[in-house]
Amino acid sequence: MSTITPGAARPGGRTAQTRRAVREATLAELAEKGFEGLTVEAVAERSGVHKTTVYRRWGTPAALAADALDLASGEPWPLPDTGGIEGDLRALVGLVVSGFADPGAGPVSRAFVSAAVRSPATAQALHAFFAARHEQSAVIVRRAIARGELPEGTDPAETVRTAVAPIYYRLFITGEPVDAGTAVKAADAALAAARAGVFT
Repeated sequence: MSTITPGAARPGGRTAQTRRAVREATLAELAEKGFEGLTVEAVAERSGVHKTTVYRRWGTPAALAADALDLASGEPWPLPDTGGIEGDLRALVGLVVSGFADPGAGPVSRAFVSAAVRSPATAQALHAFFAARHEQSAVIVRRAIARGELPEGTDPAETVRTAVAPIYYRLFITGEPVDAGTAVKAADAALAAARAGVFT
């Protein structure tokens, strides 16, 4: 099976414009049909890139999804800055909840998780995507440490992971509903643990 390893050099001199067009088409197909309905042919038709080119450079739906995630991992995330760690964590988890509730972004995010279960290449890309998001989000914990709100040596990424983990557990394991109240509870639990020095 032909795959593209996220972050690796890609053959054929593919232009950034072609890659963006294919990525946007992949996201649109995922939003409409999910990973199960994603096909190389449909992405080629929607993107306007010749089918032969898409097959040669991506090859499979899993590789298309992995490359879309690879591009997304480098994009900035609008981080909250409420002036305090409690507000920042609550707002951060709220972003995750609202993202999955969004009629456009939510199905795409769910499709990526579904793809990762089925494809090692997509799983690797999803891991890299989350690692990048956690690193971007770490700034809110570092600010809190500098303000004296959290103990020195608190692990920023672990704090963020713990805050958002209950949301993913409900969405993808138990199927329980998530809402603003769920986000607040998840953020407050992670904050209590961080203040207690659990993540140092």
